Formats: sequence, C-alpha cells, structure tokens
Amino acid sequence: MDKRKNIEWHPAFEASIQIEFENEIEKMTFEPEHLLSKQPMRIDELVIKIRGEEKIQKNIGRIFRKHNIIEYKSPDDYLTINDFYKVYGYCCFYQSDTEHVCEIKPEELTITFICNHYPVKMLRHLQEFRKLQIECVESGIYYITGDAFPIQLLITKELDKEENRWLCSLRNDITDRMEIENLVRQYEEKKNSKLYQAAMEVITRANWKAMKEVKSSMCEALKELMAEEFQEVRDQVTEEVTEQLICNAYKNIGDLEKVSEILGVPVETVKKAVEKEK
Repeated sequence: MDKRKNIEWHPAFEASIQIEFENEIEKMTFEPEHLLSKQPMRIDELVIKIRGEEKIQKNIGRIFRKHNIIEYKSPDDYLTINDFYKVYGYCCFYQSDTEHVCEIKPEELTITFICNHYPVKMLRHLQEFRKLQIECVESGIYYITGDAFPIQLLITKELDKEENRWLCSLRNDITDRMEIENLVRQYEEKKNSKLYQAAMEVITRANWKAMKEVKSSMCEALKELMAEEFQEVRDQVTEEVTEQLICNAYKNIGDLEKVSEILGVPVETVKKAVEKEK
C-alpha cells in the first residue's frame, strides 16, 4: 500500500509555515492561495507584516519586509528557471495591481522560494545571466543578492531540525528514528491545533513506513491521527486471511456453493478468491 500517492503537500506547507512563525504570529497575516487577479494566478503564500517596520526574529523571516511572496515546491518537485521568472512576475504584478500608483512600495517586497532539492540550474542561470550572488547564511537558508527585490531560497531538507522542524519535515524520506520521535513529541504538545494536525497528517502519510516502525512507542495523539491508516491495514489483513481460508476450503471441498454455505460468504466472493489463487 503506497501512502505517498496523491498527497496534497500544500495544505501541510500552509500549516507548517505558520507553525514556524507561531511565536511571532501576531506580527503577520497569512493568505494561502492568494488570488493575483480574476484569472487563475495564485501566490502559494502571501505573508504581510502587520507593522511593516517590525523585525521578524525567526531565521527564515529575517529577510521579510511588508509584503512577502512565497513559492513552495513539494518534495518531488523542482525549482526551474521558469519558476523563478514566474514568481518574479507575480511579485511585479502584485505590486502593480493596486488602485493607486505605488500603493505597494517596491522596496516593501521580498520573494522566498522553498523546495526540497537544491536548484542547481536555476541558481547557475541567476549567477551567469543576471549576475546575482548566492550566499548560504545558515543551514538551508540562501540569500540571492544583487536584485532590486530581496530574495531567499530555503532548502527544506537542509534546514535546522530544531529551529525549523516542521518545514524540515515536509519530506517523504524521513528515516531517522530520533527525528521522528522529536516530531511526535512536539506534536503531542500541540495535538489540539488544527495547524499541527494538518501538517502531521501529511508528514505521517508521506513517511508511513518509518512512522510504523516507531508505532510501539508512539504517543496516543499520533495513534489517533493515524487511526484511519491503521484501519486500512487491518482491513487489508482481514481480506487476505479470508481469501486464504476460502482457497483452503475449496481445495478440500471442491464446490463453490458448499464453501459459500459453510463459510457464510457470497458465492461470488468464493469464486473471486479461487480465481485469484489460480
């Protein structure tokens, strides 16, 4: 059973980005899927500082000004050169789509790219074609300087696991038991928060195998969160046992209707199990 199929990462990202700033949440508003116009152009996340001049202390928000545009890529996706220009264009459009000229001052804008993979080609293009500089200011945080807009790149898997636990955990390759246990421990403390529930549900599904390996020592809060997943596994096991029982009975009896009558299951179920065995 592949728990990683059709995972919606963006709701977990929206929750995680707010979790990261929870100690300064009163300083900002968060607008997921911000509509740029009536056409389907959306910024993944628009973060607006309530008091533009107030500094954000969180490491991933130190670059922030008044209006902050964020582009997020899910773990298996990549940032491309086109993505850079698309988001840069969004930034310009957002600034210009106002009632009054310079209602949003250009100097009040920043751009943040968040992804799991280091975008080698995109950064090389920015360095060679746009003559921008790339500087790693701390684990997983890169400043792209030399442009009119302050720009930063966050590589989720490189972020500090203590300082940026929830963004760092938006991956489908978590294997470290200690990392999982620390994540579960923090979740247990915040289990009633919708933000933490949204983030943890996706992280759990994406790392199902690793999560199962620590289930014996898992907190009750996570067990409740994973109840649906556990039920799916139980149902699968029950189905497999039933099919094996049917096949064994058919081998001894050799009559579909008699097996159906003895086991109390529909004839079609018996027939299906027997054909599957063949």
